[in-house]
Amino acid sequence: MIDASINPAIDKIAIRLKTIPESPGVYQHLDADGKVIYVGKARNLQRRVSSYFTHYEDKSPKIKMLVRSVRDLRVTVVATEVDALLLENSLIKRYQPRYNSMLKDDKSYPYLCITDEEYPRLLYTRRHNIKGQYFGPYPNGRILRELQDIIRQLFTYRTCDHMQNRACMKHQIGLCGAPCVGKQSKEDYAATFDNIRRILRGDFGDIVEDMKKRMYQLAGELRFEEAESIKHKIHLLQEYQSRSTVVDTNVRDVDVASIISDTQYAYVSFLRVKNGAIIYSLSSELRKQLDESDDQLLTTAITTLHEQSQSTATEVVVPIELPELPTEYLRQNNHPQGDRRKLLELANRNVESYQKQCRHQRALTSGEAAPGALKVLEKAQQALQLPRIPMEIECFDNSHLQGTYAVAGMVRFSAGKPNRKEYRKFNITGSAAGDDYASMSQVVERRYRRLVEEGQPLPDLLIVDGGEGQMHMAQRVLRDTLHIELPIAGLAKDDRHRTNQLLRFDKDGNIAVVGLKPTDALFHLMEAIQNEVHRFAISFHKQKRSQGTFHTVLTDIEGIGPKTAQDLLLRYGSVKGIQVQTLADLTAAIGPSKAERVFTALHSNDQI
Repeated sequence: MIDASINPAIDKIAIRLKTIPESPGVYQHLDADGKVIYVGKARNLQRRVSSYFTHYEDKSPKIKMLVRSVRDLRVTVVATEVDALLLENSLIKRYQPRYNSMLKDDKSYPYLCITDEEYPRLLYTRRHNIKGQYFGPYPNGRILRELQDIIRQLFTYRTCDHMQNRACMKHQIGLCGAPCVGKQSKEDYAATFDNIRRILRGDFGDIVEDMKKRMYQLAGELRFEEAESIKHKIHLLQEYQSRSTVVDTNVRDVDVASIISDTQYAYVSFLRVKNGAIIYSLSSELRKQLDESDDQLLTTAITTLHEQSQSTATEVVVPIELPELPTEYLRQNNHPQGDRRKLLELANRNVESYQKQCRHQRALTSGEAAPGALKVLEKAQQALQLPRIPMEIECFDNSHLQGTYAVAGMVRFSAGKPNRKEYRKFNITGSAAGDDYASMSQVVERRYRRLVEEGQPLPDLLIVDGGEGQMHMAQRVLRDTLHIELPIAGLAKDDRHRTNQLLRFDKDGNIAVVGLKPTDALFHLMEAIQNEVHRFAISFHKQKRSQGTFHTVLTDIEGIGPKTAQDLLLRYGSVKGIQVQTLADLTAAIGPSKAERVFTALHSNDQI
């Protein structure tokens, strides 16, 4: 259990934890203001909620932030896992908790709404400010308008804002049954909207069969004009369905979902399939909050979209196993065959395309990237095998003079351009001064620990100005110390201090060289980044030298002055070089008394 130094309310929380039952349900974390900051579900509430407050050192940085913010708990016990899933979804929509990953706001997408009136209307809207039943959202407004036009040709219903006491022109031209003056009964009008709901849910087949029966009945009664009208409506429905059919109509009622993710975002594609036709399709984006896995994020998305699309499916086709999706809610099929496999492949293509669209959109709106810059960055993504286009690139370089005035600089390139307001300077502290590997380790840890603790987004790519050793050092800090995944590349220089090689990690964790020609646009971008970070670090180093007096870790040792420190650095090159000398070597250089002080200080635990 954590202590009060981590969370001052832990005593109060510990008492609450003892009263939580070992039942399925939903839990809420509240902050100091009583605001809900996280909602989760669990098969065993006692075990899940208690786990947040134990083994704190093993938690990810984002979970640690959540734990430090919690001041109170609320739990709701439910009967089944399905109830927990649905309640969690409802509470997340209601409270919009800070630490929950949620689908991108869909308020800009259009809906069709069947109004909650005695004689309903069918309205096209982008808001939820009308009482009624909503169908959507539909990302493609053109398709929605087309569907609305087909429904208008199939059925007669009112469109007026207020019912009058006389029939209007729309009744005269056959677009309304005039329920306002009793020419269409309430029961017949309700049956019309039952059929409209069935179409919006994708039940084309049943409606077509009902229409055919009615058509044959009218024809048998020699009411040929009315039968011909129904035949025309059947043709409209069949034509609309045929344009949407992608697989055999034996695939009667199924949801299909796919996911692709990177370090900050996940992208989901959801298809609603009825009788072989895709009747609903939506791709959406989730911002990761607590380093959730793909199966957790996809479960969240499926629950939301299944309810939002008013799906009646009992089966969902997915690319991965979803342990937290109850079978009673939806039966999973993560090894589809035949037509279901084709649908999953379609969802995969949709989500890959949507990911690319989102990245380009962010580049154009925030990074103001020119089309030429995007092409270079896309090439960088391919060459370095990155999970996404590196719109935000950060690069580090160290600078010191024989271990003195040790500093580091970091530059950020946004959409291929220097973003100078995001440049950062670092003073290297302790024995890391003069040791390029230790310096790199220190600044990388300081930079990204702060970003994680403040909840700031990580860059798309980290570049170290150095070779394999620097890359391995940065990777060790990110994975083993900070427990975050961030693509790393290295820039090596030749004997003339010119950009020579671009390095990356391959899938086995080995260093691979990216082949670039000096005339390549990507080479020029990397060269520009390396030159800029080197210039920035050198200028900071010169500034430190001009402003300060001679200082190094050696001058922090009692009895060692600037002259002795300079003598040692000139003789051995760096603090690290001094540290590997024997006591006898140091005695020969500066005498026994000072040698013992230096040797003891550099070999103590707090200096190594």
